[in-house]
Amino acid sequence: MSRSRAAAGFTLIELMITVAIIGILSAVGYPAYTDYIRRGQLQEAFAALPDYRVKLEQYFQDYKSYGTTNGGVCANGLNASNWSSFPAGKYFTYTCRVDGTGYLLTATGANGKAVGHTYTVNQENQQGTTQFKGAAVTGKNCWLVKGTEC
Repeated sequence: MSRSRAAAGFTLIELMITVAIIGILSAVGYPAYTDYIRRGQLQEAFAALPDYRVKLEQYFQDYKSYGTTNGGVCANGLNASNWSSFPAGKYFTYTCRVDGTGYLLTATGANGKAVGHTYTVNQENQQGTTQFKGAAVTGKNCWLVKGTEC
């Protein structure tokens, strides 16, 4: 007597459909994931810039200026504590320059997905984005995170 046995395994069509589904999910999911990582790294600058701004306002209260030279480094008074060299963050580097009677704090992306992003804030708490995702930006008085609108 011959016995008929059921075939085990997958057909080629089933395998190809599975590969196609995985490919489609990857094509949609990976860019969304990397954008999520990028937005998370930008938060470092959004936390550090207001912190440095508060320090500069405290400096102004003590020394009646933001720095000694127009176009120079902030918080660089002769008898002032020297904290004007901002520590580098994990994803951003920070600079400050005296701008007339005010200052301009700048966070520039240095590592990870933050590269290609530059954010600013001044003594009037006017936020700005000068570079976003590697492209120059003009006329944005906010910190762009997602999309091109504030």
